[in-house]
Amino acid sequence: MQSVACALTMVRDDAFFLKAWLRHYGEAFGRENCYIVNHGRGAEVARLAEGCNVIGIPGDPHPNFDMKRWRMLNNFVQGLRCYYDQVIVGDVDELVVVDPDAGIGLLDYLRQAKPKRILTPLGLEVIHRIDVEPEAITDTILGPRRHVRLAPHYSKPCVISHGAKIARGGHFTQFDKLYTPDVLYLFHLKFCDFPNYVEVMNARNAVTQSVGVGVQEASIGRHWFAEARGEDRAVFDAFAGLEMKEGFNLGWVRKRMQRSWKPRGETGFWEFDRPDYAGQYVLPERFMGLF
Repeated sequence: MQSVACALTMVRDDAFFLKAWLRHYGEAFGRENCYIVNHGRGAEVARLAEGCNVIGIPGDPHPNFDMKRWRMLNNFVQGLRCYYDQVIVGDVDELVVVDPDAGIGLLDYLRQAKPKRILTPLGLEVIHRIDVEPEAITDTILGPRRHVRLAPHYSKPCVISHGAKIARGGHFTQFDKLYTPDVLYLFHLKFCDFPNYVEVMNARNAVTQSVGVGVQEASIGRHWFAEARGEDRAVFDAFAGLEMKEGFNLGWVRKRMQRSWKPRGETGFWEFDRPDYAGQYVLPERFMGLF
């Protein structure tokens, strides 16, 4: 008999996000069902992830880092599927959440989910409104942070119970059907805390500098490079200028995803349109303290 679900990520340092990831998936699935690839065999990662399945790998910088990473994660996902009905895979700053209105936790939701599918949660980016949210994050993120913006780039096909290949970055798969459950969200945390953002970006810029190649030559996300970074404070100040949207009924976004579903050229992957949506939302109270 297979276990219901597990979560898989790869991390290099990033203690702030790893703590949130461990708290969320550790509580949902049990730490024994959490798998962490420890890139560089960091001692702090191993300490924080005690009780999880920690896989240490060499941390040498490489210009094709992201390509290598997703090749490995693809293989890990398919291996874990031999033992789990559902595998959630993604970056350490991404958390899959069930809307509390559903009255069911993530594990129970996945227990009753139909198999042989890939589920795509709706992507939301938690933004730190530094003008109205002075409180530091000391435990849960939602509470001190209450604002989100739509993030189609993070509506990722990341809940896996089918053998389809996942593209680099986790944004596409070779599964030709799109399932976007109304109660599933993927929260992206990159912008949830201004002080942590500065610290993380400094670390990532140092990694790409050590690789010794530019944006064009590397299979690494552009946002890892100093020249693509921009001015940190201005990025967060701009959040205040986003139009505040009323309510939190986002079914129209999922409908647009479905309507624009199509093959991604001749790659074998499938995609939906990912426009930039202006505006921001205040999360309903039911989400507070969820992670």
